Amino acid sequence: MEYRYLGKTGVRVSKLCFGTMSFGGDADETVSAALYQRCREAGINFFDCANVYSFGKAEEILGRLIASERDEVVITSKVYFPTGSGENARGSSRYHILRAVEASLRRLSTDRLDIYFLHRFDDFTDLEESLRALDDLVRQGKILYPAVSNFAAWQVEKALGIAARESLARLVCIQPMYNLVKRQAEVELLPMAKAEGLGVIPYSPLGGGLLTGKHAYTVRSEKSRLATNKMYLARYSEEWMYTAANDFSAFARQRGWEPAGLAVAWAASHPAVTAPIIGARSVQQLEGSLKSLEIEMTPELRAQISAFTPEPPPATDRNDEQSVNFMGAR
Repeated sequence: MEYRYLGKTGVRVSKLCFGTMSFGGDADETVSAALYQRCREAGINFFDCANVYSFGKAEEILGRLIASERDEVVITSKVYFPTGSGENARGSSRYHILRAVEASLRRLSTDRLDIYFLHRFDDFTDLEESLRALDDLVRQGKILYPAVSNFAAWQVEKALGIAARESLARLVCIQPMYNLVKRQAEVELLPMAKAEGLGVIPYSPLGGGLLTGKHAYTVRSEKSRLATNKMYLARYSEEWMYTAANDFSAFARQRGWEPAGLAVAWAASHPAVTAPIIGARSVQQLEGSLKSLEIEMTPELRAQISAFTPEPPPATDRNDEQSVNFMGAR
């Protein structure tokens, strides 16, 4: 296993992060333990969680699994989405953050969270309030590093600016969606993270299963989450995505690779990415993603794979600069 520094923290994490969203849901405690053990055997020391995964059960299970080796692993959790029926049991207000972190610490049976994410940008809470709450938690030792998930680049930069101005704990990591059919992060988020020295742990490198080669055009008639989950239907509903996934899967198999492993290796090969988050509902599924560790992703191979899907337009929409017909760079 290769280990990389997480942003500028000096903390070394495995080049794959395991996401525990299945713990307590699709994976019961026995399967979760088997998944965790297989990750540790592979050298993974980085585990991503959230307070809303399986209504808190994922944190409870992860807490039991790490109990004997807490100082050997790096864990995350998140705050924002509803954790109860109360009007204030959601969001990134100080009111909610301070209660949510205590609940996560109890469920995980730990004294600190290594990385704590704002799970989404809060449109109704002043960002400075959220950052001050995180800074207080850093000073108290309850979290070590603040981070953000599902933020736009301008929102991350605004947070970095506020933290610098007010001498608050600086964000160390972002968590965007990134895979072969969802490449918007390449436009601003990934270049920004590289320039700012932020760690990047992108989720959904398999496109919700689309890039595993198991579904292709039959997905709509299958009882898979791509066919039944409204969130995934909204993400992956365009026909070109299925065409690209079909072509990509054929490309992988012709070369003797698991499509899942190649998809993860592609996401991991972007120079701004620290560790893609892989997930699984069974050890068999996990093995497919672990195959990524055996693939050497050369620039030529990455370019071949990238050609299966449209490259997103540049942030300035000056697409002429991506051709030979441009005014020139310094």
